[in-house]
Amino acid sequence: MKPSEQSWFAERVQRRAAKESRAWYSRGDAKLLYEFLPDDSSVQSHSLREAFAVFDQVSAHGNGVTIVDLGCGTGASYDAFRRRSRNTRWLGLDIADSPEANAQAKRPLCFCTYDGVRIPLAENSVDIVYSRQVFEHVRHPEALLSETHRVLKPGGVFVGSTSHLEPLHSRSFWNYTPYGFCTLLRDAGFVSIRVRPGIDSLTLITRRLLGLVGLSDLFAPFFTLESPANLFLEVGLRLLRQPVKRRNFFKLLFSGHFCFLARK
Repeated sequence: MKPSEQSWFAERVQRRAAKESRAWYSRGDAKLLYEFLPDDSSVQSHSLREAFAVFDQVSAHGNGVTIVDLGCGTGASYDAFRRRSRNTRWLGLDIADSPEANAQAKRPLCFCTYDGVRIPLAENSVDIVYSRQVFEHVRHPEALLSETHRVLKPGGVFVGSTSHLEPLHSRSFWNYTPYGFCTLLRDAGFVSIRVRPGIDSLTLITRRLLGLVGLSDLFAPFFTLESPANLFLEVGLRLLRQPVKRRNFFKLLFSGHFCFLARK
């Protein structure tokens, strides 16, 4: 192909891509969610993967990382982050009557209880607040998000996951839409908000049903690998040459969990 033909072809591809992109995100529900969608990857994610990426960025500065696991439960994230870097200051935070938190009481962890709203930490004192599948159980999410924003240092990151289309579990109060949760984050003062698809809702529902006969463990791999419906959407949308943001949008429509990341 001659240089002039290459230039013409490249311009035509760019114009077509721009036209398709505008035609997609300029209308409907996609317009509401578009600004929060990442364009680097549409791979199914999970909270620790997102948190590790942030953790590595902060720890690269060499000053150590102060991380709060909000709703820490058994404190499993302590080992995960300590393996990532020994120079980690980890604090677990949970409500006093949490059965999961009570189960880890014998472990020598830095752990404290709180009332579900007021975080007992100083303003601008934390690098990362990590929260895995907690906010669907939080009775007053707006107040707690405001407190999370308060304790983070400027530039600090709130990262984790919560439920979208998931059956009732462990006294859960809410299922958030990705757009709704992003709106709550923005109202609390967060910026640079991003959401990514987690395990799909059909797999979560099937897991709950089969859990009634003790088979829920069969679905454990799908929390970190592409779950069936997500795999179907990923392959199908790639074959249709859909852009990354659009793939993320469709997977989030049917997600059981979704991951979030927001900065102060």
